[in-house]
Amino acid sequence: MTGAIIGIIAVVVLLLLFLAAAVKVLREYERGIVFRLGRLLPEPKGPGLFILIPIVDRMIKVDLRTITLTIPPQEVITKDNVPVRVNAVAYFRIVAPKDAIVQIENFMLATSQIAQTTLRSVLGQHLLDELLSERDKINAILQGIIDESTAPWGIKVSTVEVKDVEIPSGMQRAMARQAEAERERRAKVINAEGEFQASERLRDAAAVMQQEPIAIQLRYLQTLLEIGSANSSTIVFPAPIDLITPLIERHVNKKQDSGENRTNS
Repeated sequence: MTGAIIGIIAVVVLLLLFLAAAVKVLREYERGIVFRLGRLLPEPKGPGLFILIPIVDRMIKVDLRTITLTIPPQEVITKDNVPVRVNAVAYFRIVAPKDAIVQIENFMLATSQIAQTTLRSVLGQHLLDELLSERDKINAILQGIIDESTAPWGIKVSTVEVKDVEIPSGMQRAMARQAEAERERRAKVINAEGEFQASERLRDAAAVMQQEPIAIQLRYLQTLLEIGSANSSTIVFPAPIDLITPLIERHVNKKQDSGENRTNS
């Protein structure tokens, strides 16, 4: 009787071990690549519940979610011979689980290595100014090259972003001086354009005043009003030469007439 009970318990334990080894459950974002006696089964398993044959089947789980790959800092010499230190980040996911397992030994390591070499190669073909100002263009080039290289492995690279660009301190000071000189140049250009526009407006105003003499008198009265409103004890009274000339000529004529009268007397 005792032997029968022990035998039943042993059978139950073996059955539980068989079920534990045979029954598998995969999440929605997981797939199982199954090798049966070393041969790859045509279709991945999952998601959900499925059964494997113990000892005969061996399964490798593959995660289909987007993976964030941090590309370590790389020493790069730009096209204009400036040494920089650049790091980046790449986002990719597995779209063909079988290829990611069968076509490459370690898809994560291989993707990291191809991303590093591509980063150094692409940045070495661009100037420092392009690296700083055309970041989106360079990111698109990196994404295209890395995605094309990893496509046979069943990997889709969605995004590559250059994160930080470390520039030598001497180059930073030179760039700061260049930026300051550029700002001064723009300020001088803007000032010159303002002077040019002001001179054009003055020329137009002079042309209007020349055609309409009354405009000169109105401007003259406005100037007197502005002077009178200021808190000043001394007022310089400007008089247009056109107003003074008749008075001077009249005074000169009177002197000439008086002189002639005296001579005649």
